[in-house]
Amino acid sequence: MNIVEIQVSEEYKNERIDKFLSTVNNEWSRTQVQLWIKDGLVKVNDRLIKTNYKCQVDDNIVVEIPEPEALDVVAEEMDLDIYYEDQDVLVVNKPKGMVVHPAPGHMSGTLVNGLMAHCKDLSGINGVLRPGIVHRIDKDTSGLLMVAKNDMAHESLVQQLVDKTVTRRYKALVHGNIQHDHGTINAPIGRDKVDRQSMTVTNVSSKEAVTHFHVIDRFEQYTFVECQLETGRTHQIRVHMKYIGYPLVGDPKYGPKKTLPINGQALHAGILGFEHPRTKEYLEFEAPLPAEFLKVLEQIKNNR
Repeated sequence: MNIVEIQVSEEYKNERIDKFLSTVNNEWSRTQVQLWIKDGLVKVNDRLIKTNYKCQVDDNIVVEIPEPEALDVVAEEMDLDIYYEDQDVLVVNKPKGMVVHPAPGHMSGTLVNGLMAHCKDLSGINGVLRPGIVHRIDKDTSGLLMVAKNDMAHESLVQQLVDKTVTRRYKALVHGNIQHDHGTINAPIGRDKVDRQSMTVTNVSSKEAVTHFHVIDRFEQYTFVECQLETGRTHQIRVHMKYIGYPLVGDPKYGPKKTLPINGQALHAGILGFEHPRTKEYLEFEAPLPAEFLKVLEQIKNNR
């Protein structure tokens, strides 16, 4: 059984504990957290609590995560693009088209399969299917991910995500010409009631979501932007840019059918920065745009 310890900061004062913990880690659903609380696996200041407990500043929350059901995830040799690695953390540049972690019915060819072959010491906090995975990016989004090689590193990196101190900047190409040079989208994201496979801006069963953006270049029908995540919700940039009327080029789920010739959304997690869990040194990495993204950019630059 894995044990995770979390301290409540000022911004989460009076937040329900089930909502707070599902915010701490996107892999924990609110329903799952409620089950853990009912099973006595969550304590606040060494005391058992109920699901409607309101968090207080400096509360010490301890979550005992039960061992997941054993599933056979096979290590697969892959040519991974490793940007940094030491005894605690690993930073990898994920290519477009690669799924981050296995799921029932899709157990091979994922980043986790490759990581398991590359190194044997990955954090077990997120269970058998997600060893070492602290955060993830969509299958057709390319770019940098941080991976935890032990539980100490995992807890530190997750806490940095909660504290919003991790730098995550993405390059995106969107439909439409954004007139403002800078902007912030602060709109909660939850499951779409009609299409449960999609996310949407909603006040129903949603989580806070904040995206900052600035314009890099403008074209007649498109805008090249950099987006910085303050939170990390599923499909956040894709949903937020659609919400303000500028969906991502190539996005099969949230974008228009008529788009530029690119396979999947034009979105790249290019800059990642965080404090090293052991040394406390700030590390920042940058991965260049992939060739397909660059090719599309060149096409529209030449046509303007």
